[in-house]
Order: sequence, then structure tokens, then C-alpha cells
Amino acid sequence: MTEPTLGQFIPSPVLAVAATYLDDGRDTDVYICGAEVQSDNRLMLRFARGHRLSVGARVTVHLDNRTGVSEYDAELRVYRLSYKGQVVRLDDNRVLVEPVQFQVFYGLSVVLDFAQSGYHFPDDQRPERSLPTTPMTTLPKIDGGEHDNKVGVLVTRAEQQPHTTVMAFLSTQDDDIFFITFPSTFKSTLLKRDNRCLFAIDNRATFAFEHAIEWNYSIISGQAFDVPKNTELFRAIQEAFIAKNPWEVGFFSNPEVEMFHLRAEHLICPAPHIPG
Repeated sequence: MTEPTLGQFIPSPVLAVAATYLDDGRDTDVYICGAEVQSDNRLMLRFARGHRLSVGARVTVHLDNRTGVSEYDAELRVYRLSYKGQVVRLDDNRVLVEPVQFQVFYGLSVVLDFAQSGYHFPDDQRPERSLPTTPMTTLPKIDGGEHDNKVGVLVTRAEQQPHTTVMAFLSTQDDDIFFITFPSTFKSTLLKRDNRCLFAIDNRATFAFEHAIEWNYSIISGQAFDVPKNTELFRAIQEAFIAKNPWEVGFFSNPEVEMFHLRAEHLICPAPHIPG
């Protein structure tokens, strides 16, 4: 019986979010790029605007098959993964990455599991701390232009290389990002060890592949803050969040739910232009 491969779950080419550490891990670099899934589970990444990767660099690539999907449910029934890889070849703006570890999820189930022989999940000795409380007191005006973009990709700072997670979100005209999770999740643990993070919105819901990879995306970097429950701000965000993402309503009934505010410090948004 033939073993399943990544290409059976992820279309090719596909939009991808690639993240790597720079300056000995002090900074995180994030790109929207194209990915071609190879038969041996390697990825050929294509960067429209260049990159700062080198041979041997660890890179995390978020992949999913949500192109053309406009409706979701609470289990997020799309194939998705945080692909941990290493750069093995450079060819101008094309980069070949071999897999180190990944798990393909569909809903809550793992449908494909891969790890290089001898791979061990990195030990993380960083202490967990409560996130600082958001300085925001009232909800700014919601960004209606992102209504059709139901989910984006959260990039958090794991050991050795970044971690990526697809997340429902709410955004404001001031580039604030709000998302919810639970204390038991990996992303929540990572944010409590280092609250610096990034959020990528690639607009695949409304733009064709080539246009999205060339210019139609936003990457927001900043710090994550806690939005305390039982506050007027929490309730205002909850109402707007559910209006945009109605399948998330059930999560708010769980007393363990956490709401985080990513306060923007830097925005990467290429100047719009239509390729000739």
C-alpha cells in the first residue's frame, strides 16, 4: 500500500506563509509566497519580492487548502499544517525546502504525520508569564474591508523556528487584530513565553493566486495582550467577532476561552499594482 504524501491533501501551487528567525533568533521574518509540493514532500517556494533565506536555514511554512472556501465550522474542516523544514537549495527567488516535521490536520484529526528519523521536539525552558493587559479601553472602528477574510495565519515564537496556526480573527481600521484560544493550546503557551508575534492576511478569499502572491496581503507584527473577561471591551469585541465569524460563537460559552489583542507595531502591505 502506497504511503500518503503531502500532495494528496494540499493543492499545488498554493499560497503559503513562510517564517524564519533572523539575527540569532532576535527577529522573525515572514513572507507570503507560492509553494509547489514535490512528490517527496519537499517544497519549492517562490518569492515574488525576494527573501533573506540561506542554505541550512530553518523555515516554517504554513500550508492549507482553504482557497475557494468561504464558509467554516468550529472544527475548521480544511487540510492545514505548520511545516517545519530546512533550506537545501537556492535558485534566485526559488527556494527548495526539505521537511523536518509536520502534521496535516483536518478538523481536529491528524491525517498525515511526518518526522525525520531521530527528530525530537525542541525542549523549551522559557518560563510562562501572564500576558500584559491590553491598554485599549474601547473598541476602535472595525475594518469592514476584511469581512470576507475570515481567517489568517498567526506566527508565534517557538524554539529553533517559528510556529504557525490558522486563526479566525477580527481587525480594526487601526490594524489591531483580535483572536481567541484556550490555555491548553500550543500557541497560548508560546505567547505566554514570548508575546511578540505576527499575523498574516493573504486575501486568498477574494483574489486570484498570482495577484495575492504579488501584492495583495498584509503582515502585522507587534505584541499580544490579554483582553480581560467581564469587561465592556471584551463584550464589544465578542459581539463584533461573532458577527464576522459566526461559527466561533460556541467557543465563547467555554469559561476557559482567552481573548488576545495583537497591537500593531509594524505593517507590511505592498503597494497595490496590477501586473501587466
